[in-house]
Amino acid sequence: MRNNNSVLVVDDDPAHRTMLRTLLTGWGYAIDEADDGSAAIERVHEQAFDLIMMDIRMVKVSGLEALAEIKALNPAIPIIIMTAYSSVESAVEALKSGAYDYLTKPLDFDELRLVMERAMEHSHLREENRLLRETLGAHFDTQHIIGRSVPMMRLMETVAQVAPSEATALITGESGTGKEMIAGAIHFNSPRKDGPFVKINCAAITETLLESELFGHEKGAFTGAHRQKEGRFRQAHGGSLFLDEISEMSLAMQVKLLRVLQEREITRVGGEEVIKVDVRIIAATNTDLAREIEEGRFREDLYYRLNVVALEMPPLRERREDIPLLAQHFLEALSKENRKNIKGFTPQAMDRLVKYDWPGNVRELMNAVERGVVLSRSPYLDEEVLSLISSDELSSQDISSGDGLNADMPLDEVEKATILKTLESAGGNKSEAARRLGITRRTLHKRLKLYGVMK
Repeated sequence: MRNNNSVLVVDDDPAHRTMLRTLLTGWGYAIDEADDGSAAIERVHEQAFDLIMMDIRMVKVSGLEALAEIKALNPAIPIIIMTAYSSVESAVEALKSGAYDYLTKPLDFDELRLVMERAMEHSHLREENRLLRETLGAHFDTQHIIGRSVPMMRLMETVAQVAPSEATALITGESGTGKEMIAGAIHFNSPRKDGPFVKINCAAITETLLESELFGHEKGAFTGAHRQKEGRFRQAHGGSLFLDEISEMSLAMQVKLLRVLQEREITRVGGEEVIKVDVRIIAATNTDLAREIEEGRFREDLYYRLNVVALEMPPLRERREDIPLLAQHFLEALSKENRKNIKGFTPQAMDRLVKYDWPGNVRELMNAVERGVVLSRSPYLDEEVLSLISSDELSSQDISSGDGLNADMPLDEVEKATILKTLESAGGNKSEAARRLGITRRTLHKRLKLYGVMK
Protein backbone atom coordinates (compact mmCIF):
# COMPACT_ATOMS: atom_id res chain seq x y z
CA MET A 1 0.00 0.00 0.00
CA ARG A 2 1.34 3.44 -0.97
CA ASN A 3 1.85 5.98 1.79
CA ASN A 4 1.89 9.00 -0.59
CA ASN A 5 5.19 10.28 0.88
CA SER A 6 7.55 11.54 -1.83
CA VAL A 7 11.30 10.90 -1.61
CA LEU A 8 14.05 12.45 -3.72
CA VAL A 9 17.05 10.12 -4.12
CA VAL A 10 20.26 12.03 -4.96
CA ASP A 11 23.28 9.92 -5.97
CA ASP A 12 25.75 10.00 -8.88
CA ASP A 13 25.91 6.19 -8.84
CA PRO A 14 23.07 5.00 -11.15
CA ALA A 15 23.20 1.45 -9.78
CA HIS A 16 22.72 2.69 -6.22
CA ARG A 17 19.86 4.95 -7.32
CA THR A 18 18.17 2.00 -9.07
CA MET A 19 18.55 -0.15 -5.96
CA LEU A 20 17.02 2.55 -3.75
CA ARG A 21 14.18 3.18 -6.20
CA THR A 22 13.27 -0.52 -6.19
CA LEU A 23 13.56 -0.81 -2.40
CA LEU A 24 11.70 2.38 -1.48
CA THR A 25 8.98 1.87 -4.08
CA GLY A 26 8.37 -1.51 -2.50
CA TRP A 27 7.97 0.25 0.86
CA GLY A 28 5.28 2.49 -0.64
CA TYR A 29 7.21 5.70 -1.27
CA ALA A 30 6.89 7.80 -4.43
CA ILE A 31 10.44 8.20 -5.78
CA ASP A 32 12.13 10.89 -7.85
CA GLU A 33 15.84 10.91 -8.72
CA ALA A 34 18.73 13.33 -9.24
CA ASP A 35 22.30 12.47 -10.24
CA ASP A 36 23.99 15.49 -8.66
CA GLY A 37 23.54 18.15 -5.98
CA SER A 38 22.75 20.83 -8.56
CA ALA A 39 19.98 18.67 -10.06
CA ALA A 40 18.61 18.09 -6.56
CA ILE A 41 18.40 21.84 -5.94
CA GLU A 42 16.49 22.26 -9.20
CA ARG A 43 14.04 19.49 -8.21
CA VAL A 44 13.38 21.19 -4.87
CA HIS A 45 12.64 24.42 -6.71
CA GLU A 46 10.10 22.56 -8.85
CA GLN A 47 8.21 20.52 -6.24
CA ALA A 48 7.91 19.72 -2.55
CA PHE A 49 9.38 16.50 -1.17
CA ASP A 50 8.67 14.81 2.14
CA LEU A 51 12.23 13.47 2.42
CA ILE A 52 15.58 13.62 0.60
CA MET A 53 18.16 10.80 0.54
CA MET A 54 21.46 12.33 -0.64
CA ASP A 55 25.00 11.07 -1.17
CA ILE A 56 27.72 13.23 0.36
CA ARG A 57 30.35 12.78 -2.40
CA MET A 58 29.29 13.84 -5.93
CA VAL A 59 31.30 15.26 -8.83
CA LYS A 60 29.73 18.65 -9.57
CA VAL A 61 27.93 19.78 -6.41
CA SER A 62 28.55 17.77 -3.24
CA GLY A 63 25.87 16.63 -0.83
CA LEU A 64 27.04 19.13 1.78
CA GLU A 65 26.82 22.03 -0.67
CA ALA A 66 23.39 20.92 -1.86
CA LEU A 67 22.28 20.43 1.75
CA ALA A 68 23.01 24.08 2.56
CA GLU A 69 21.19 25.30 -0.57
CA ILE A 70 18.14 23.10 0.01
CA LYS A 71 17.88 24.06 3.67
CA ALA A 72 17.93 27.71 2.63
CA LEU A 73 15.06 27.01 0.23
CA ASN A 74 13.02 24.83 2.57
CA PRO A 75 14.33 24.21 6.10
CA ALA A 76 11.48 21.80 6.85
CA ILE A 77 12.59 19.01 4.46
CA PRO A 78 14.37 16.25 6.40
CA ILE A 79 17.57 15.22 4.59
CA ILE A 80 19.36 11.92 5.22
CA ILE A 81 23.00 11.97 4.13
CA MET A 82 24.61 8.79 2.72
CA THR A 83 28.34 8.18 2.37
CA ALA A 84 30.87 5.44 1.87
CA TYR A 85 33.36 7.44 3.93
CA SER A 86 32.50 7.12 7.58
CA SER A 87 34.23 9.99 9.35
CA VAL A 88 33.26 11.94 12.43
CA GLU A 89 34.20 15.22 10.78
CA SER A 90 31.90 14.88 7.77
CA ALA A 91 29.13 13.45 9.93
CA VAL A 92 29.25 16.36 12.34
CA GLU A 93 29.47 18.86 9.48
CA ALA A 94 26.37 17.37 7.84
CA LEU A 95 24.40 17.35 11.08
CA LYS A 96 25.45 20.93 11.93
CA SER A 97 24.32 22.00 8.47
CA GLY A 98 20.85 20.64 9.11
CA ALA A 99 20.91 16.98 8.02
CA TYR A 100 18.36 14.87 9.87
CA ASP A 101 20.62 11.82 10.07
CA TYR A 102 23.72 10.21 8.60
CA LEU A 103 24.04 6.68 7.16
CA THR A 104 27.05 4.85 5.76
CA LYS A 105 27.19 2.66 2.68
CA PRO A 106 26.50 -0.19 2.23
CA LEU A 107 23.18 0.73 3.78
CA ASP A 108 21.62 -1.40 6.48
CA PHE A 109 18.06 -1.70 5.15
CA ASP A 110 16.46 -2.18 8.56
CA GLU A 111 18.24 0.91 9.87
CA LEU A 112 17.35 2.84 6.71
CA ARG A 113 13.66 2.05 7.06
CA LEU A 114 13.64 3.01 10.72
CA VAL A 115 15.46 6.31 10.08
CA MET A 116 13.13 7.18 7.20
CA GLU A 117 10.04 6.51 9.31
CA ARG A 118 11.44 8.68 12.11
CA ALA A 119 12.29 11.45 9.64
CA MET A 120 8.74 11.41 8.25
CA GLU A 121 7.33 11.56 11.77
CA HIS A 122 9.76 14.39 12.58
CA SER A 123 8.53 16.32 9.54
CA HIS A 124 4.90 15.91 10.55
CA LEU A 125 5.70 17.02 14.12
CA ARG A 126 7.44 20.15 12.82
CA GLU A 127 4.33 21.12 10.91
CA GLU A 128 2.18 20.59 14.00
CA ASN A 129 4.68 22.64 16.00
CA ARG A 130 4.45 25.46 13.47
CA LEU A 131 0.69 25.59 13.87
CA LEU A 132 1.01 25.49 17.67
CA ARG A 133 3.59 28.29 17.66
CA GLU A 134 1.24 30.47 15.65
CA THR A 135 -1.36 30.15 18.40
CA LEU A 136 1.11 31.48 21.00
CA GLY A 137 1.36 34.83 19.28
CA ALA A 138 4.38 36.97 18.60
CA HIS A 139 4.46 38.70 22.02
CA PHE A 140 4.60 35.60 24.23
CA ASP A 141 7.88 35.56 26.17
CA THR A 142 8.99 32.00 26.96
CA GLN A 143 11.73 33.17 29.37
CA HIS A 144 14.41 31.12 27.63
CA ILE A 145 12.42 27.87 27.67
CA ILE A 146 13.99 25.57 25.08
CA GLY A 147 11.66 23.13 23.36
CA ARG A 148 10.08 22.54 19.99
CA SER A 149 8.49 19.17 20.69
CA VAL A 150 4.73 18.81 20.51
CA PRO A 151 4.36 18.16 24.31
CA MET A 152 6.27 21.37 25.08
CA MET A 153 4.43 23.44 22.50
CA ARG A 154 1.08 22.25 23.87
CA LEU A 155 2.21 23.10 27.38
CA MET A 156 3.30 26.57 26.31
CA GLU A 157 -0.01 27.08 24.52
CA THR A 158 -1.77 26.44 27.85
CA VAL A 159 0.67 28.72 29.68
CA ALA A 160 -0.12 31.47 27.17
CA GLN A 161 -3.81 31.12 28.03
CA VAL A 162 -3.26 30.95 31.79
CA ALA A 163 -0.66 33.70 32.23
CA PRO A 164 -2.91 36.76 31.68
CA SER A 165 -5.35 35.54 34.35
CA GLU A 166 -5.10 35.75 38.13
CA ALA A 167 -5.69 32.01 38.55
CA THR A 168 -3.56 30.00 40.95
CA ALA A 169 -1.56 27.39 39.03
CA LEU A 170 -0.20 23.99 40.08
CA ILE A 171 2.73 22.65 38.04
CA THR A 172 3.40 18.93 38.32
CA GLY A 173 6.17 16.81 36.88
CA GLU A 174 9.21 14.74 37.72
CA SER A 175 12.22 16.23 39.45
CA GLY A 176 14.51 18.14 37.13
CA THR A 177 11.99 18.81 34.36
CA GLY A 178 12.10 22.61 34.70
CA LYS A 179 8.92 23.46 36.59
CA GLU A 180 10.47 26.71 37.85
CA MET A 181 10.96 27.86 34.24
CA ILE A 182 7.25 27.36 33.56
CA ALA A 183 6.39 29.32 36.70
CA GLY A 184 8.60 32.13 35.42
CA ALA A 185 6.87 32.04 32.02
CA ILE A 186 3.50 32.42 33.74
CA HIS A 187 4.67 35.39 35.80
CA PHE A 188 6.55 37.24 33.05
CA ASN A 189 3.62 36.94 30.65
CA SER A 190 1.07 38.16 33.18
CA PRO A 191 -0.11 41.66 34.13
CA ARG A 192 2.16 41.22 37.19
CA LYS A 193 5.35 40.97 35.09
CA ASP A 194 6.67 44.30 36.41
CA GLY A 195 6.16 43.11 39.99
CA PRO A 196 8.49 40.78 41.93
CA PHE A 197 8.80 37.06 41.17
CA VAL A 198 9.69 35.46 44.51
CA LYS A 199 10.67 31.79 44.86
CA ILE A 200 10.92 29.46 47.83
CA ASN A 201 11.64 25.73 48.08
CA CYS A 202 9.41 24.32 50.80
CA ALA A 203 11.56 21.19 51.15
CA ALA A 204 14.77 23.10 51.79
CA ILE A 205 13.55 24.89 54.95
CA THR A 206 12.53 23.34 58.26
CA GLU A 207 8.91 23.69 59.36
CA THR A 208 9.70 26.18 62.13
CA LEU A 209 11.65 28.45 59.81
CA LEU A 210 9.24 28.10 56.87
CA GLU A 211 6.50 30.07 58.66
CA SER A 212 8.90 32.93 59.29
CA GLU A 213 10.20 32.78 55.72
CA LEU A 214 6.69 32.98 54.29
CA PHE A 215 4.98 35.41 56.67
CA GLY A 216 7.89 37.25 58.30
CA HIS A 217 8.42 37.76 62.04
CA GLU A 218 8.51 40.49 64.67
CA LYS A 219 11.60 41.42 66.61
CA GLY A 220 11.97 39.05 69.56
CA ALA A 221 9.44 36.55 68.20
CA PHE A 222 11.93 33.73 68.84
CA THR A 223 15.58 33.25 69.76
CA GLY A 224 17.71 34.97 67.15
CA ALA A 225 14.93 37.27 65.88
CA HIS A 226 16.90 40.46 66.49
CA ARG A 227 14.85 42.58 64.10
CA GLN A 228 11.58 42.61 62.26
CA LYS A 229 11.67 40.65 59.01
CA GLU A 230 9.38 40.77 55.99
CA GLY A 231 8.38 37.37 54.67
CA ARG A 232 8.15 36.14 51.09
CA PHE A 233 4.47 37.08 50.83
CA ARG A 234 5.26 40.73 51.52
CA GLN A 235 8.28 40.59 49.20
CA ALA A 236 6.02 39.27 46.43
CA HIS A 237 3.30 41.90 46.96
CA GLY A 238 2.04 42.98 43.54
CA GLY A 239 3.77 40.03 41.90
CA SER A 240 3.93 36.25 42.08
CA LEU A 241 5.12 33.75 44.69
CA PHE A 242 6.44 30.38 43.51
CA LEU A 243 6.10 27.61 46.11
CA ASP A 244 8.29 24.74 44.94
CA GLU A 245 7.90 21.23 46.39
CA ILE A 246 4.61 22.22 48.02
CA SER A 247 3.98 18.59 49.05
CA GLU A 248 6.80 18.87 51.62
CA MET A 249 4.87 21.49 53.59
CA SER A 250 3.57 20.21 56.94
CA LEU A 251 -0.17 19.93 57.61
CA ALA A 252 0.04 22.77 60.12
CA MET A 253 1.64 25.06 57.54
CA GLN A 254 -0.90 23.94 54.93
CA VAL A 255 -3.70 25.26 57.18
CA LYS A 256 -1.99 28.63 57.44
CA LEU A 257 -1.35 28.80 53.69
CA LEU A 258 -4.99 27.95 52.99
CA ARG A 259 -6.08 30.85 55.17
CA VAL A 260 -3.83 33.24 53.24
CA LEU A 261 -5.28 32.04 49.95
CA GLN A 262 -8.80 32.55 51.27
CA GLU A 263 -8.36 35.84 53.12
CA ARG A 264 -5.45 37.41 51.18
CA GLU A 265 -3.87 38.53 54.44
CA ILE A 266 -1.01 37.45 56.70
CA THR A 267 0.24 37.98 60.25
CA ARG A 268 3.94 38.00 61.08
CA VAL A 269 5.22 35.36 63.52
CA GLY A 270 5.00 36.87 67.00
CA GLY A 271 2.82 39.73 65.78
CA GLU A 272 -0.86 40.66 65.77
CA GLU A 273 -1.10 43.10 62.87
CA VAL A 274 -3.14 41.78 59.95
CA ILE A 275 -1.41 42.67 56.68
CA LYS A 276 -3.18 42.54 53.32
CA VAL A 277 -1.19 40.95 50.49
CA ASP A 278 -1.76 40.97 46.74
CA VAL A 279 0.10 37.90 45.50
CA ARG A 280 -0.49 35.33 42.79
CA ILE A 281 0.45 31.82 43.92
CA ILE A 282 2.16 29.35 41.58
CA ALA A 283 2.94 25.99 43.20
CA ALA A 284 4.89 22.96 42.00
CA THR A 285 5.42 19.38 43.07
CA ASN A 286 7.00 16.16 41.82
CA THR A 287 4.69 14.15 44.07
CA ASP A 288 1.30 12.60 43.35
CA LEU A 289 -0.86 14.89 45.49
CA ALA A 290 -3.93 12.68 45.05
CA ARG A 291 -2.07 9.87 46.81
CA GLU A 292 -0.79 12.31 49.45
CA ILE A 293 -4.41 13.30 50.14
CA GLU A 294 -5.48 9.65 50.41
CA GLU A 295 -2.69 8.97 52.89
CA GLY A 296 -3.52 12.05 54.96
CA ARG A 297 -0.38 14.03 54.20
CA PHE A 298 -1.96 16.79 52.12
CA ARG A 299 -5.16 18.74 52.67
CA GLU A 300 -7.80 18.25 50.03
CA ASP A 301 -9.18 21.78 50.41
CA LEU A 302 -5.72 23.27 49.85
CA TYR A 303 -5.25 21.05 46.81
CA TYR A 304 -8.37 22.44 45.17
CA ARG A 305 -7.31 26.00 46.01
CA LEU A 306 -3.93 25.45 44.35
CA ASN A 307 -5.13 23.34 41.45
CA VAL A 308 -7.30 25.95 39.73
CA VAL A 309 -5.16 25.41 36.63
CA ALA A 310 -3.11 22.21 36.31
CA LEU A 311 0.04 22.19 34.19
CA GLU A 312 2.05 18.99 33.73
CA MET A 313 5.70 19.29 32.76
CA PRO A 314 6.60 16.38 30.43
CA PRO A 315 9.66 14.29 31.32
CA LEU A 316 12.59 14.53 28.93
CA ARG A 317 12.04 10.99 27.61
CA GLU A 318 8.67 12.15 26.25
CA ARG A 319 10.18 15.14 24.44
CA ARG A 320 13.27 13.57 22.85
CA GLU A 321 13.09 16.00 19.93
CA ASP A 322 14.21 18.72 22.38
CA ILE A 323 17.30 16.85 23.59
CA PRO A 324 19.67 18.02 20.79
CA LEU A 325 18.52 21.63 21.30
CA LEU A 326 19.00 21.47 25.06
CA ALA A 327 22.31 19.63 24.80
CA GLN A 328 23.74 22.19 22.37
CA HIS A 329 22.47 25.07 24.53
CA PHE A 330 24.18 23.62 27.62
CA LEU A 331 27.32 22.82 25.62
CA GLU A 332 27.75 26.39 24.44
CA ALA A 333 27.08 27.91 27.86
CA LEU A 334 29.25 25.44 29.80
CA SER A 335 32.11 25.55 27.30
CA LYS A 336 32.28 29.32 27.72
CA GLU A 337 32.02 29.03 31.50
CA ASN A 338 34.83 26.46 31.66
CA ARG A 339 36.97 28.23 29.05
CA LYS A 340 36.91 25.24 26.69
CA ASN A 341 36.57 25.25 22.91
CA ILE A 342 34.03 22.42 22.48
CA LYS A 343 32.29 22.59 19.10
CA GLY A 344 29.67 19.85 19.34
CA PHE A 345 28.86 16.17 19.83
CA THR A 346 29.91 13.16 17.78
CA PRO A 347 26.95 11.49 16.00
CA GLN A 348 27.31 8.48 18.30
CA ALA A 349 27.21 10.67 21.39
CA MET A 350 24.14 12.58 20.20
CA ASP A 351 22.44 9.29 19.32
CA ARG A 352 23.02 8.06 22.85
CA LEU A 353 21.78 11.31 24.36
CA VAL A 354 18.54 11.02 22.41
CA LYS A 355 18.03 7.33 23.26
CA TYR A 356 18.80 7.65 26.99
CA ASP A 357 15.73 7.84 29.27
CA TRP A 358 17.03 10.64 31.56
CA PRO A 359 15.56 9.75 34.97
CA GLY A 360 16.93 13.08 36.23
CA ASN A 361 15.47 14.92 33.22
CA VAL A 362 16.87 18.30 32.10
CA ARG A 363 18.96 18.68 35.27
CA GLU A 364 20.67 15.33 34.58
CA LEU A 365 21.27 16.27 30.93
CA MET A 366 22.94 19.51 31.98
CA ASN A 367 25.13 17.65 34.50
CA ALA A 368 26.12 15.08 31.85
CA VAL A 369 27.09 17.79 29.37
CA GLU A 370 29.03 19.69 32.03
CA ARG A 371 30.94 16.54 32.97
CA GLY A 372 31.70 15.96 29.29
CA VAL A 373 32.93 19.52 28.79
CA VAL A 374 35.25 19.28 31.79
CA LEU A 375 36.69 15.87 30.85
CA SER A 376 36.85 16.15 27.06
CA ARG A 377 40.22 16.56 25.32
CA SER A 378 38.57 16.69 21.90
CA PRO A 379 36.55 19.46 20.21
CA TYR A 380 33.63 17.02 20.04
CA LEU A 381 32.09 15.24 23.02
CA ASP A 382 31.98 11.47 22.56
CA GLU A 383 30.14 8.68 24.36
CA GLU A 384 32.87 8.01 26.91
CA VAL A 385 33.12 11.49 28.43
CA LEU A 386 29.31 11.73 28.75
CA SER A 387 29.34 8.62 30.99
CA LEU A 388 25.62 7.93 30.75
CA ILE A 389 24.42 5.03 32.91
CA SER A 390 20.86 3.74 32.80
CA SER A 391 19.05 2.94 36.05
CA ASP A 392 19.16 -0.80 35.22
CA GLU A 393 22.91 -0.68 34.62
CA LEU A 394 23.39 1.36 37.79
CA SER A 395 21.42 -1.15 39.89
CA SER A 396 23.43 -4.01 38.41
CA GLN A 397 26.72 -2.25 39.05
CA ASP A 398 25.80 -1.35 42.63
CA ILE A 399 24.82 -4.94 43.47
CA SER A 400 27.96 -6.42 42.00
CA SER A 401 30.39 -3.70 43.04
CA GLY A 402 31.17 -5.09 46.45
CA ASP A 403 30.29 -1.84 48.20
CA GLY A 404 28.22 -3.58 50.85
CA LEU A 405 25.73 -5.02 48.35
CA ASN A 406 25.31 -8.44 46.84
CA ALA A 407 22.67 -10.29 44.85
CA ASP A 408 21.66 -12.49 47.82
CA MET A 409 20.72 -9.60 50.13
CA PRO A 410 17.05 -9.14 51.13
CA LEU A 411 15.31 -6.30 49.32
CA ASP A 412 15.01 -4.12 52.45
CA GLU A 413 18.75 -4.47 53.10
CA VAL A 414 19.53 -3.50 49.48
CA GLU A 415 17.29 -0.45 49.90
CA LYS A 416 18.97 0.54 53.17
CA ALA A 417 22.49 0.14 51.78
CA THR A 418 21.60 2.10 48.62
CA ILE A 419 20.05 4.98 50.58
CA LEU A 420 22.94 5.22 53.03
CA LYS A 421 25.51 5.02 50.24
CA THR A 422 23.71 7.76 48.28
CA LEU A 423 23.48 9.96 51.37
CA GLU A 424 27.21 9.50 51.92
CA SER A 425 28.03 10.36 48.29
CA ALA A 426 25.85 13.49 48.61
CA GLY A 427 27.98 14.64 51.53
CA GLY A 428 25.12 14.18 53.99
CA ASN A 429 22.87 16.60 52.06
CA LYS A 430 19.43 15.04 52.45
CA SER A 431 17.75 17.11 49.73
CA GLU A 432 20.42 16.14 47.20
CA ALA A 433 20.31 12.48 48.28
CA ALA A 434 16.52 12.43 47.89
CA ARG A 435 16.84 13.98 44.43
CA ARG A 436 19.38 11.36 43.34
CA LEU A 437 17.19 8.55 44.69
CA GLY A 438 14.06 9.94 43.03
CA ILE A 439 12.12 10.18 46.31
CA THR A 440 10.84 13.07 48.41
CA ARG A 441 12.82 14.46 51.34
CA ARG A 442 10.00 13.38 53.62
CA THR A 443 10.27 9.77 52.40
CA LEU A 444 14.03 9.87 52.94
CA HIS A 445 13.52 11.10 56.52
CA LYS A 446 11.11 8.23 57.21
CA ARG A 447 13.58 5.67 55.88
CA LEU A 448 16.45 7.14 57.92
CA LYS A 449 14.30 7.03 61.06
CA LEU A 450 13.46 3.41 60.27
CA TYR A 451 17.18 2.59 59.99
CA GLY A 452 17.88 4.41 63.29
CA VAL A 453 20.14 6.93 61.54
CA MET A 454 18.15 9.92 62.79
CA LYS A 455 15.49 10.54 65.41
